[in-house]
Amino acid sequence: MESLTSRMQAVQSPIIPVVGELIKNSPGTISLGQGVVFYNPPHEAIEFLAKFLAEPANNLYKSVEGIPPLLTALAGKLQAFNGIEINGENCIVVTAGSNMGFMNAILAITNPGDEIILNTPYYFNHEMAIAIAGCRAVLVATDENYQLRKEAIAQAITPKTRAVVTISPNNPTGVVYSEAALRQVNQICANHSIYHISDEAYEYFTYNGVKHISPGSFGNSSEYTISLYSFSKAYGFASWRIGYMVIPQHLLVAVKKVQDTILICPPVISQYAALGALQAKEDYLKSHIGAIAQVRQLVLDSLNRLQGLCSIIPANGAFYFFLKVHTQMDAFELVKQLIQEHKVAVIPGTTFGIDDGCYLRVAYGALQKETAKEGIERLVQGLETIVRS
Repeated sequence: MESLTSRMQAVQSPIIPVVGELIKNSPGTISLGQGVVFYNPPHEAIEFLAKFLAEPANNLYKSVEGIPPLLTALAGKLQAFNGIEINGENCIVVTAGSNMGFMNAILAITNPGDEIILNTPYYFNHEMAIAIAGCRAVLVATDENYQLRKEAIAQAITPKTRAVVTISPNNPTGVVYSEAALRQVNQICANHSIYHISDEAYEYFTYNGVKHISPGSFGNSSEYTISLYSFSKAYGFASWRIGYMVIPQHLLVAVKKVQDTILICPPVISQYAALGALQAKEDYLKSHIGAIAQVRQLVLDSLNRLQGLCSIIPANGAFYFFLKVHTQMDAFELVKQLIQEHKVAVIPGTTFGIDDGCYLRVAYGALQKETAKEGIERLVQGLETIVRS
């Protein structure tokens, strides 16, 4: 029993419920913490639920990798938006969110003791999945602008390395990686016969004319690129738990074993909703992401008042800023004070693997303009009060 307990003790506790409990104990707190959007799924998604309910056989188990109509629709989306052609070398697997896609990938490509390279700051659930699988996360720091350092990635590869993970647009920093940088990572992975796991949950959230790039679209990349996608962000589907992955064909049997064991099949009702969401008019995404872009500018303008107290990288993707606060305070202690004394919540950078300073992730996607304005004012005033005291 001790060995079983210690294995999970090595996995960090999810920070969102911890901060959520602090928020619950401090009524009136505005959360700039969890990475969700403020809007609801498109009406087309809800309309497709009637199609699910009209067919009694939909209450039975369905295909492990997803229902055929959704797989066909996703193939069309991947071709049109991502430039990824589904061919004999790759395939789509529908998952219960892209977190499950990542877990599927890790279990399919590793043995206990293998290594996965994460660029820091990392997404905490990635690091947790690697630990749960009995593998080791090898951390490679990004540069001062949170961009990839290809030489450092190459130097971190050992005979036990099985994959390099990139997230673009990035959680928690919000930066978007260039095509050149992603091509370099792909080439490194090809040269070493390892996988490039590309998490693209925020693919639609780019600003100032910046374009999202999918490594799976690069020539001859199908054999070693694993691409992860989600409906949670762009379509407001957080609790519906639906995402998908594009994997090399040779991994399909292994991934199906994992998915059949954990899930049997992705929730069919959610697959119908996803199929409906893909029918939504272009204006659905354009208008909502446009509203988030306005909030982003408001947040950035307010944070710029903290020059001298914080270092701010004005990232062009996702809905996050990752602040370095010029203080000796522990990041979690600062988060607690902000909640308890200033009624505003953010996430400590230690959760994302950064412990050489005080960092905070600020999320702005969940709030409409007026609430976001009030929340960011509380954050600015709180940091000015606490850090200068």
